[in-house]
Amino acid sequence: MIDHAVLRVKDLGKSRRFYVAALAPMGYRVLKEFPGFVGLGAGDKTDIWIGQAEPTTTGVHLAIASRDRRTVDAFHAAALKAGGKENGAPGVRAHYHPHYYGAFVIDPDGNNIEAVCHDANG
Repeated sequence: MIDHAVLRVKDLGKSRRFYVAALAPMGYRVLKEFPGFVGLGAGDKTDIWIGQAEPTTTGVHLAIASRDRRTVDAFHAAALKAGGKENGAPGVRAHYHPHYYGAFVIDPDGNNIEAVCHDANG
């Protein structure tokens, strides 16, 4: 079981704004902050950390489970509005499995951030 992920970012302020806005529809919020680092989580557990550090993390694919398809749609819209780049509009990816519903956005540092719902009735 993965406990948390850390992404090293070029501009902490820019990335903080992106992640706070993009992940808000999924219930994420800032839970902890330390000099140079911001921790986000849904509920009371911090599971995504962003920190300003070199070398910058790039090319990561981070998928976050969503409770329903509407939330995947909301994530996608919020992430694009927050400056993310389109990398796959919300929709079924039947080649993964028949109920895989995901959306993909590139964050300010080039990481592929995904929201995914596996529920057939989502």
